[in-house]
Amino acid sequence: MSIHQPKILIILHQKQSIPGRVGWMLQRRGFYLDIRRPRFGDPLPLHMDDHVGAVIFGGPMSANDPDAFVKREIDWVHVPLDEEKPFLGICLGGQMLAKQLGGTVTGRQDGQVEIGYYPIAPTDEGKQMMDWPERVYQWHGEGFSVPKGACLLAGGDLFANQAFRYGKAAYGIQFHPEVTLAMMHRWTVKASARLKLPGAKHRKDHFHSRPIFDPAVERWLNAFLDLWIGKGEDYSGR
Repeated sequence: MSIHQPKILIILHQKQSIPGRVGWMLQRRGFYLDIRRPRFGDPLPLHMDDHVGAVIFGGPMSANDPDAFVKREIDWVHVPLDEEKPFLGICLGGQMLAKQLGGTVTGRQDGQVEIGYYPIAPTDEGKQMMDWPERVYQWHGEGFSVPKGACLLAGGDLFANQAFRYGKAAYGIQFHPEVTLAMMHRWTVKASARLKLPGAKHRKDHFHSRPIFDPAVERWLNAFLDLWIGKGEDYSGR
């Protein structure tokens, strides 16, 4: 790490988890990734003086779980919010953001899940912000409500809320733009039992759909990161 590289806090939830495409895109922009796993004892900072932003990624647990680390992470989200530092919550991370803001996280009454590629549609506010992909990669059985004061940016058919913004720089998204092809192989093998849940796409559909829909997801992520965090050089002298 260069002493001049601005740091982004990366919060992961399993020992083998990686930040995937989000991680390497941030590194390519000149940021240093400070990776922490609070579930396994890593501390969370009391302030954001040493970090220019933070990302909380997904995981197999629920934002409603009683585990101490889940509550600790949800409570911690107020730190970047209070300082108006860029914050991004992906899937579980987005649900944690919603709960910190007084929203709810629930599954569908019919048990339907989104695992695979599913369509999303931007709201008028989302369209004004940027172009959105036609379909995105999903891996979840619960969704978030849009908290009071937040702006819905994109929605879906099975889970109505897919992306929201709160304040100037906090975003929660339900889908997984970080997933690489290698991660998709790993998830569909290690968590293959979830592919049998109602509404989940067959494993072969994941890999058939990726070359069709992923290029637009990658373009979206690149443009989103430009808006959300910019480049490391933008923080020189701060």
